[in-house]
Amino acid sequence: MNTSVLRGLAAVAILLVPTISLAGPADEEKKVFAELSALIPKNRVVTVDELYRKWQDIQAKKSQAVILDIRTGAEFYAGHVLGSNNIDSGHPYLVPKTWPDPNTEIWVFCRTKHRATYFSSFLYRYGYKNVYLVDGGIAGWAEKGYPLFSKDFGEIRVVKYNKDLKEEFQVRPFPY
Repeated sequence: MNTSVLRGLAAVAILLVPTISLAGPADEEKKVFAELSALIPKNRVVTVDELYRKWQDIQAKKSQAVILDIRTGAEFYAGHVLGSNNIDSGHPYLVPKTWPDPNTEIWVFCRTKHRATYFSSFLYRYGYKNVYLVDGGIAGWAEKGYPLFSKDFGEIRVVKYNKDLKEEFQVRPFPY
């Protein structure tokens, strides 16, 4: 190839670079997340304190609301809100089978808020009208010192929550 052709190709490449999208899957996820977040009415995004008050009403039989923990089974059994229901975040299609009334009041949370945002938006798309997204999730609940329950330990309270805590451990070979 001669030099003038190479210069011409280089000029075309330089002109095209600004038009080439460098967006990748992470950027698309942010875009999709924003679109799904927009399906949730702003007045239906609630705090952990509001969830705690609703939980107290449910415990006192003053409310029929459903508290829905969408963390994995392992996360749920490690510690959960007493009386909450558990459906893994990947299975929102189970909600209409479990609570077919679109007017059911459902309070959805996960560890923080991310998975619950996706899940709640699906419920709104399914036609549910009273879905509340808990901002802060079980992490916020634990930080507030609200009670958690475990099948193995009963009521547990987190004395100090640290999301950055990393436990180093040795995997024990099977059988132990």
